[in-house]
Parts: sequence; C-alpha cells; structure tokens
Amino acid sequence: MDMTANAVSLAGVTKSFGAVRAVDGLDLDIPQGQTVALLGPNGAGKSTTISVLLGLTAPDTGHVQVFDRPPAAAVRAGRLGAMPQEGGLIPRVTVGELLGFVAGTYATPLPVQEVLAMARLTGLARRRADRLSGGQAQRVRFALALAGDPDLLILDEPTAALDVEARREFWDGMRRFAARGKTILFSTHYLEEADEHADRIVVLDRGRVVADGGSREIKRLAALTTVGLTVTGDTSWLAGLPGVTAVEIRGRRAKLRSTDSDATVMALAQAGAVRDLEVAPADLEDAFIALTGRHAAVGASPPDSPTRTAPFTTTMPAAGTAGEESAA
Repeated sequence: MDMTANAVSLAGVTKSFGAVRAVDGLDLDIPQGQTVALLGPNGAGKSTTISVLLGLTAPDTGHVQVFDRPPAAAVRAGRLGAMPQEGGLIPRVTVGELLGFVAGTYATPLPVQEVLAMARLTGLARRRADRLSGGQAQRVRFALALAGDPDLLILDEPTAALDVEARREFWDGMRRFAARGKTILFSTHYLEEADEHADRIVVLDRGRVVADGGSREIKRLAALTTVGLTVTGDTSWLAGLPGVTAVEIRGRRAKLRSTDSDATVMALAQAGAVRDLEVAPADLEDAFIALTGRHAAVGASPPDSPTRTAPFTTTMPAAGTAGEESAA
C-alpha cells in the first residue's frame, strides 16, 4: 500500500437536487491511515458526500478520487468498504453463511472467523440473519463492510442502533482495524464519539467545510468558554451580557457561551448574580453550535427541562441551502 497517496480526494465537488444545493464546492483530502469524523446538522451534506464517495451519486461538478481512481473502480478493486446507516439482510441464511458468501466475492478477504471476532459476532455465527435484534444486525453490517479487508472504511451513523455497551465494543473493533494502517471515515451525531475516536474532525454546514482539525483545534477555532451559574427569576437579560453568544436554561442552572469570559463574569458580578459560578473551556458540542449555529440532532442527552437558546449568528459562509437529507 502506498501510504504517500491520499485515500480520499474531493476537489470542487457540487451536487444539487433541484433547487437545493446539498454539496457546495467541497474540497477535502484524507491521507491514508487517518480516522476522520464527519459532523454536521441535518441537511449539512454528510450523506450526500458519502454517497458521492461510494460512487452511488455522481457529482454535478468537481473531481472525486479514492486511492487515485474513481470511486466505482476502488469498490471493484476491494479497496473501499461501506457500512450504510440502514439496509436489510438476506433472510433464511445464517450470519456465518452470509459473511462467507460476501467474503468469497473478494480477491483477498479477511478470514471469516477474524471478521466475526472483530464485529463481536462469534456467538451468533449460526443465528439466522433475519432473527437478529437491531443492534446485532448493525454489527453484521459492520462485519460485511470488513469482509473484503478494505483499505478505506466508510461508515454512515455506525452506532445509531447500538446501546452504550455495544457502542463501546464497536469502537474497540474499529481501533483494532485502524491499528492495521486502515483509513476510516465515519459520520455521526454522537459528538463524544468524534471527540474520543477521531484523529480529525471535519464539520460540514450547508454543503461546505466550516471547520477541519483535531478536537482541540475545533474547540479553539470556536473561541468559546462556557460560564455556568445558578439563576432565579427572569433570565432574559443574560443574553445581553458582554461576550455572550448563547444562553441555555436547564431548571435553575444557566449555561452561557461566551467569547470573552472575563467580561461576562465581571458583568455578572456587577449585577450581583454570581451564584455557584463555573467557568470552563468549550466542549465539542459548544464548538459545533458556534460553528454551525445549530444544535446536533442527537448526541447530547436531553435536558431535564426545556432549553432556551439565544440567537447566534455565525460569521462562517452560508451560501447555498441545506441538502435534502433525512438523516445527515
């Protein structure tokens, strides 16, 4: 394997569906061996980008290369494996039979027993594929993506149907796969997964890259600090404090996102409102909201009470409109 070449290269890629621009001049290079998380709110262009990379959707303009060849050629060569967000499994065959059949279509597949172990399916090898739980079926889709021993693995919301323990086991398998020098690109709404498992995070919004870097770089790019305090009574005035870009109220607790925490805290002190004060660097969710102006669809635990968020205006380019994606 030539580790000097990019696994993925997109240059000036656009894709529209009628009047809707789903991908808007996207440029993205992914070197071999990286694990990259693709983040963005619904309609950001994630699923369309993945579809273009898999050769399932042709771009309107631009160039797409996977290991220096068109995506369809990379798929035929067995260098690209994919795990879709959804998809049915063939009925009336066992998990082991299904994996054996798929592995047999590749020139140099992984041994079936190794794939079963990596996907935590060894104990289910003789179970019929149409008699699996949602989480078990998702692990089978993961195993099918691994069967050909691809150099690039593309995963669309890979842990959406898994519980906490199953997600932990899934990422253990992914780390073992990545340790073999493989490249992984995954989309997710679970921000903690991107924070913990990705070497690099690419944030999309309205079909464009609005941030690209490691988790610390993304947080630093957002230039935010969170200020927490206990509040009573009217809280509408908090949005007007110096540096505050957004306010969340959860019960009696207020969370302020601020670009100037010193000025925010001084204003709170002058107002006599410093109660149980906490000041902390922004987390990845804070950075996500700051960069896109929108909450992630899922990923953060729902608040105990309704959340009120003050308007936030991003300075990032916002040309084009959101893509037609139901779960992007």
